[in-house]
Amino acid sequence: MRTWCRLLFLGTAAATALSVVVTGAPASAASGSSPLWVTHVQKYPGGITAGVRAYASQEVAQAQANRTKTAWSADTASSSSGGLHNVQMDTNSNPPLPQNETNVAVSQDNPNVAVAGSNDYVSGGVTVMYTSDGGNRWGTIRVNPEFAGTGDYCNGGDPWFAYSVRDRAFYFVQLCFFRSSPASEVQLYKSTDNGHTWTPGRQSGLVASNFDYNTGSLDGSIFHDNDQITVDNTPTSPHYGRIYITHIKFHMLPNAFSDYCPVQLDYTDDVPTFNPRLTVFQHTNVVPDQPKGPGTGLSANQWARPQVETNGSLDISYALEDCNSGLDRHFELQKSTNGGRTVLKHPVQIDHPGEYQDNPDLGDVLAPTKFRAPDSTGFRFNAATGQLGFAYQNNRDRKTSGANISFEQSSDGGLTWTPMRYISVSSSGQPARNDQFFPSLTSLADGRWVAIWYDRRNDPRNNNIETFQGMSRDGVQWSNQDISTTSWDPNLSFFKSGAFIGDYIGVDASTTHIYPTWADGRTTQIRRTGIGNTDIFTNVEVVK
Repeated sequence: MRTWCRLLFLGTAAATALSVVVTGAPASAASGSSPLWVTHVQKYPGGITAGVRAYASQEVAQAQANRTKTAWSADTASSSSGGLHNVQMDTNSNPPLPQNETNVAVSQDNPNVAVAGSNDYVSGGVTVMYTSDGGNRWGTIRVNPEFAGTGDYCNGGDPWFAYSVRDRAFYFVQLCFFRSSPASEVQLYKSTDNGHTWTPGRQSGLVASNFDYNTGSLDGSIFHDNDQITVDNTPTSPHYGRIYITHIKFHMLPNAFSDYCPVQLDYTDDVPTFNPRLTVFQHTNVVPDQPKGPGTGLSANQWARPQVETNGSLDISYALEDCNSGLDRHFELQKSTNGGRTVLKHPVQIDHPGEYQDNPDLGDVLAPTKFRAPDSTGFRFNAATGQLGFAYQNNRDRKTSGANISFEQSSDGGLTWTPMRYISVSSSGQPARNDQFFPSLTSLADGRWVAIWYDRRNDPRNNNIETFQGMSRDGVQWSNQDISTTSWDPNLSFFKSGAFIGDYIGVDASTTHIYPTWADGRTTQIRRTGIGNTDIFTNVEVVK
C-alpha cells in the first residue's frame, strides 16, 4: 500500500475543476491563489493548528521536492538506558523528513496490539505504526487522504485513533486540505487487520466537507481542523459501537479573519468495511455555529476531546480559545445523554476561578525556544473508577516555575470538578521547574491515572526537551518519571524559519502495557533535509 508517490498538492487542472462554483470566499480563492486558511495562518498567530500551519510554508514543499529517493530506511532502531527502552516507531524516508503529532490506541481484545499514527511530511498524509508484540517492534505504513471532488491526493494529518470492540476494528480520522485550493474535509479510515492495511483514501468515510458533492459548490470560507474520535465500547450501553468524531469548524471572512470556530460533532453506527465512503453521519453543533459575542468566546473553541462513559454518556472537553490567536480563557465540558443528538443547554466550566492562566504569548511560544506550544489537553474516562480526568498546561506560576501540567477530575460525569492539582512535580511535591506542556492522559485497569508530557526541567537553559510520565492512584499525589534516554533541541527539529514540533503527543494503556508515543528530534539531520527532522518514539512499559 505504498500509494504515497502521487501528487501531494493540488495541480492546475484540479484547481480549475474546483473553480466552477465557490461560495463564501473571494473569487481569487477559486482561481488558484492562496485559500483563506493559508492567509489566516500567515496573518494570525493562533487559531488553526500547527499541523496545518506547517503546510503553509514553502519549506515543506521544497523539502519534499528535494527528496531524491522514495525508499524507506531503518537507519535508527532503539536505544536503552537505566531500564528504559526508547524505540523509534516509524521508518524513515531517504533523506528523512519529519513526523509529529502522534496519537495511539490499543486493542481491547489483545493487550499486545496497538496502533499509532502521526503527521507525515514525506507523503503529506499520516504515518501509521502498528505492533503485535507489546511494542518491541513496529511496522509502518503511510495512509494518504484523497479528495473525491477531483481524485487528487490532499495534505492530511492531525490523526486520532480509536478501537471498536463491537467491530473488532481500528479507526482513525485525518484532515484533507490543499495549499492551493480551499477544499477542506475530515475523513474516517478503518482497519480490520490491526493496522496493517487501511481504507484507500478515495473510499474514506466523509465526516465533514466544505464541498457539496450534490451541487459541486465549494465554500471557501470554511476550514475543518483538529479532528478527534472515540467509540462507545460498553456492550450494555444503548449506543454500543457508536463512533463519535469531533472537530473545529473555522469560518473566515474575506480578509481571513475567523469570526467563529465552534466545536462540531458527527456520529454513526455503521462503517461498511468494503467502502466506508457509504457511511452516513449525523451532525450536532456542540457550540452554536454563529459569530461570538464581544468578549464571550461563545463560538471560539479548540482542543475538543470526546470520551464515552460506561453508561453511554458522551462527554466533550474543549478550550475557549480565540479563533485568531492562542488565547485560552477557560476550559469547558459539554455532555450528551442521548447518543450525541443534543447537548446540555449550558456547558460546564472545568477550571475554577484563579486556578488557570494561559501563556501570555498570543502565538503560544514558550521562550526561550521558538516553537508553538499551545494548550492542547488530555481528557479521559476512567472505567475502573467512573471518573473523568482532565490535564492541561497551566501558566499560573510562570514567574516561579514556568508552565506546569495541572489536573482536575470529576466523579459525577463532568457536572462538577475537584480543585486543581499539579501533575508535573519535583521530588518534594512542588511544581517542577522550567516548562512542561502537551499532556496526554489514560488510565489503567486498576483505576490508576497515567499521564505523559514534554518536560524541560533537566535543562538549566529551559531549552532541551525530554518526555516524562506520571502516575497517580487518586489524582492528588503524582509520581514523575523521566522516560527519555536522551534530550533533544526543539530549535533544530523542523523549519529553519521557526521550529515546529506539532501540537500534541499521546498515550494509551492495555491491561498489560502502557504505550506512550511522542515526536522526538534526537535523530534530526538538518544538513540532509534543510529543515530538520523529528521521529516518533515510545517507551512501552509493562503494567505492574
